[in-house]
Amino acid sequence: MIEYDMIVVGSGAGMNVASSALGQGLRVAVAEHGLMGGTCLNTGCIPSKILLYPADVIRELEDAAAVGVMGRIHQIDFPLILQRARSFVREGRDEMEQAIKQTDQLKVYRDTVEFVGDYTLRAGQETITAPKIVIASGSRPLVPAIPGLAEAGYIDNVSLLELDKPPESLIIIGGGYIACEYGHFFSAMGSVVTILGRNPRLLKGEEPEISAVVERRFARYAIIRTNHEVLRVERRGRKKVVTARDRGTGQTAQFEAREIMLAVGRRSNADLLKPERTGVETDQDGWIKVNPRLETSKPNIWALGDALGKFMYRHTANAESEVVAANALTEHKHQMDYHAVPHAVFGYPQVAAVGITEAQATEAGFHVLVGRARYTDVTKGYAMAEPDSLVKVIVDGETRRILGCHIAGSHAAILVQQIAYLMNAGDQDYYPIADSQIIHPALSEVVVNALANLAPPGHAHHHHHEHEQGDGHPHDE
Repeated sequence: MIEYDMIVVGSGAGMNVASSALGQGLRVAVAEHGLMGGTCLNTGCIPSKILLYPADVIRELEDAAAVGVMGRIHQIDFPLILQRARSFVREGRDEMEQAIKQTDQLKVYRDTVEFVGDYTLRAGQETITAPKIVIASGSRPLVPAIPGLAEAGYIDNVSLLELDKPPESLIIIGGGYIACEYGHFFSAMGSVVTILGRNPRLLKGEEPEISAVVERRFARYAIIRTNHEVLRVERRGRKKVVTARDRGTGQTAQFEAREIMLAVGRRSNADLLKPERTGVETDQDGWIKVNPRLETSKPNIWALGDALGKFMYRHTANAESEVVAANALTEHKHQMDYHAVPHAVFGYPQVAAVGITEAQATEAGFHVLVGRARYTDVTKGYAMAEPDSLVKVIVDGETRRILGCHIAGSHAAILVQQIAYLMNAGDQDYYPIADSQIIHPALSEVVVNALANLAPPGHAHHHHHEHEQGDGHPHDE
């Protein structure tokens, strides 16, 4: 048996903890059964955003007609678009591999490891142990038991990176962020895209009003069928046929395309680890249970990232890795704070949010005030000709504390970030925005307008056109 000071399972955000341990002179083992760098680098956020930018450019060029600029797409170099993503990923991975080779106290096991006893794992032919273990084992695409799916074949967010041309037609099974992002990508690349979502609306975790904006605008480029349960898949010649039932009416319909993409969510990789053999508990869906200090049910074993099944974003996993490193390697005990986790969906239109929804705020008993604004309420938004857009802010009227912000429209990820900063500052009051000079005319004014329109839910309010017309403070407290 080989002894280490720390074992880290997973080379995504888990490598942050490994680096901290190595910085203290500890002997560290890292186990990785897939590509070095984990999901984000290899098949997740990094390659997908490189692919999505050309899709954004295509849609912006088409939309430019609304402001009097007529252009057309002369050619799309699909192999170049894919190659840019692959080469960037490969360079990042190669840098990691080189750094690992030059690190003396680090041993990497390229195996699917599993627990065989207390604090003990089998890695290939070897058995390894450490008094401190970090589980950052990630997740993998969920494959539902749909009759005929395996036989017909499908792509997912991993295998699509190997395509050399876009499919003529594509059915995406799923209605979440991966479906929306890759639906945007493939439709912009020229594929006829059909989205079959099981839930009553796209992006079920977002504010219903935000989902509605996405559905209206995205429906110009894709066939969207929400509330549809896929019953079976079959091949007919060169086509793949999906039979789905409308969960509202009970009627079934058939959809056909050259290719199917599966995007119905993620499942935990923890089952591969057999964590129960070392006393680490999982929930009914296989996600690893932790307390606010990210400690598992077993002392000196921590877990982070997708393995928890909570906020499956790399920026959250990085924050979790800092908490785990502090708790595992220092005397100070830190707790993870999830009150202001921002996220974005880089579909068309872009969506971003931070904090809680109006329904969650009401349920939690806050004195809820809601403010809304459209991009066209401010000059820059009007210039961009994006009327079907929304900024929605939720505030506690008693404390002026920002509870959430939800945006659908161009640059949503950039706009929501200013709210995320405030939600991590002082008493999380929104007044610093209202009291700031806002560059005029800039799109950031639309967030201020939403705050200027704060009112109790259901209360009709006037949309300010231009920030300078109001004082930026709500009049309905």
